[in-house]
Amino acid sequence: MKTSALLLALPISILANFSLRASADSTAALLLSTKCQGGYNINIWQNYTSRELLYRATSPNGNLSLGKGTSQPTEGVRVYKFRSGIYEYWVWDGTLDNPQSGTLEVYKNKRILMKQACRKS
Repeated sequence: MKTSALLLALPISILANFSLRASADSTAALLLSTKCQGGYNINIWQNYTSRELLYRATSPNGNLSLGKGTSQPTEGVRVYKFRSGIYEYWVWDGTLDNPQSGTLEVYKNKRILMKQACRKS
């Protein structure tokens, strides 16, 4: 668990400083808000006009803001996917067993780097 957090700290810190700004304010609707293990707080927004999906994350390792996400129903729950370079961030909105829970998954070069359990807030 500590290794995963350390491996994720650097990419999040770097991406937080160099990622394109994804605005989420009165022009966007909050679709999902979760609190995940490890202190990760994830918000998924959708711009009212463009319908663009936006990802906002805060954590002890830094903040990350991404745009141009996708959404798809998968195995009875919705998954939101965002990409930044070689990293992908997947946020599962619920599980088959519990619609109030979810999962944050981080991939590097299509290999899972971290998986954290989440709870809707």
